[in-house]
Amino acid sequence: MSRLEAKKPPLFISEPLTKHAVSQSLSLLSGILKSSYGPAGRLKQLHNGVGGCVCTTSQSSALLGHLSVSQPVLRVLTASVQNHVSHFSDCGLFTAILCCGFIENFRSLNIAPFTVIKISKHLLSLCMDHLKSEACGCRVSVDFSSVGTLVSLVRSILTSKPACLLNKTEVDHLTSLVLKAFLFTVPCHVETNAVLGKCVIIPVKGRRVEDSTVLPGLLIEVPEIQLGKPLAVKRTGSNMIKLALFSVSMSGDGFNPEEGTIAVHHGVSLEVSELNQLLSVGKQLVKDEVGLVVCQKVMHPSLKQYLKENGVMAVDRAGLCLMEPLGRMTGSQPIASIHLLSPGCYGSLKDLCVESFTPKHFLHLIPEDTVICSLILCNRSETAWDELKHVCETAEQVLRLTMKEPLALLGGGCTETHLASYIRHKSSILPTSTFKDLDCSQTQYQLVAEGFCHSLESVARSLSHDGEEILTDMVYGHCWFLPSGAPCASKWSDFLVSKCGCGMNGNTEDLSWRFLRDQSGSPVIQGCPKEPSVKVSDLLTLDCFAAKCTGLQVALETANLILDLSYITEDQN
Repeated sequence: MSRLEAKKPPLFISEPLTKHAVSQSLSLLSGILKSSYGPAGRLKQLHNGVGGCVCTTSQSSALLGHLSVSQPVLRVLTASVQNHVSHFSDCGLFTAILCCGFIENFRSLNIAPFTVIKISKHLLSLCMDHLKSEACGCRVSVDFSSVGTLVSLVRSILTSKPACLLNKTEVDHLTSLVLKAFLFTVPCHVETNAVLGKCVIIPVKGRRVEDSTVLPGLLIEVPEIQLGKPLAVKRTGSNMIKLALFSVSMSGDGFNPEEGTIAVHHGVSLEVSELNQLLSVGKQLVKDEVGLVVCQKVMHPSLKQYLKENGVMAVDRAGLCLMEPLGRMTGSQPIASIHLLSPGCYGSLKDLCVESFTPKHFLHLIPEDTVICSLILCNRSETAWDELKHVCETAEQVLRLTMKEPLALLGGGCTETHLASYIRHKSSILPTSTFKDLDCSQTQYQLVAEGFCHSLESVARSLSHDGEEILTDMVYGHCWFLPSGAPCASKWSDFLVSKCGCGMNGNTEDLSWRFLRDQSGSPVIQGCPKEPSVKVSDLLTLDCFAAKCTGLQVALETANLILDLSYITEDQN
């Protein structure tokens, strides 16, 4: 077949960062992300323009997943951030905003990209060495024998997404539930290769957040169950409930035409033969003293009735997501064929009961000893519930990461301003041999370092959405908020909020201040103490150490990759 249209040659774009369209798109993306950042971030409504559901959110995974990005440069940026979020679940907006800041600040310098990249990598190594040192003033140790720091960490995550629509009471309630659910997943008996359990989130929409609760074990929704009637379940001699878990369909229509053809003798009904096989399986289950049968897919009504008559409870349509935690909790092996039953495939339960969360009813599977639990998560609307589910999953992942590395970083912009202060101080006292090793001048190094610091401070400035001025103190390098409309004064402590962004420092000391909006040469901060002299509150605003450290690295590496782009080849066919 001949071509209807001649094949077009590929489009070559040289120096993409100098193009107006790329700069405009980068600035627009940066503005969207910055306006979504923090507890006071503005919500975004995302839809595809041709119908379908509308997503109301301020979280990075939803924003970057729904935005249509056409510029190849921005696709590199968004893909890098999405990959980071898929691994760490947190600090997506931080990473994206910081990456945009690096690109915008570095490309404005009249320095070769190769030199900028070398210097910025050295600055990153200074940051990482500082963050990993005991003397770091923006690092907090997490003690798992006390819940204080863990509460601060979970609370900071829950309050970071305004679309959850939570008040203080609801935040406190959910904080305790998320912590309780996480502790359920920690094994009681520590082994050499201990593995954390799993928390399954059960959706109940249209109810108050305070109705949310955590239960050990698993819940399976059973709409047809009769409330008020005791559960008559067959038990073994040891008073346990034996469980059989089927991953194969038990509906009686097991033949799939796509798998090939099957030969049937004349007068033989395939459906009757299949049902007889199912009933044979039922007889074997009764003989083996099984008390509960759970099927991932559909179960034939005749088989369910037979099992019921023989004291065996049957639950079908359990779904794929419950199979792994259910098998792990009960010790059962999913049965993939109705033609082969092994005595070793059964699991066991301690008890069964019915839990009701109007309008839903659940069968509660209670194990003897478990690292599996269910978080019944309630919220008033579907939009708020979707956002809350994501936030709770993020909090659980952050707690897992924190257990591996029991550290946290100060939030509220304080880590960013502290690091900027540290880099300014460190870069001013570097020996001349450093510049020689990097093959750059001291002036070039200072210019790149200032751009690096401005990028960090731009993340802290993004927390202001209502006209507040952002300042940093010259002693601790922490971030402070000055309410909009406050008069100019020499004594800023009269007008600043009572504590810094993370809540660790109070403004009772006689500190000197600097506006973060000032892009001119900034004074050097002569080091930051490890512990502040005044600790205002035990409820600090904290960030995940692993997620933020990796986010810092990802942001710079992605920015350097984009800065190093000389050509883009784009297929136009």
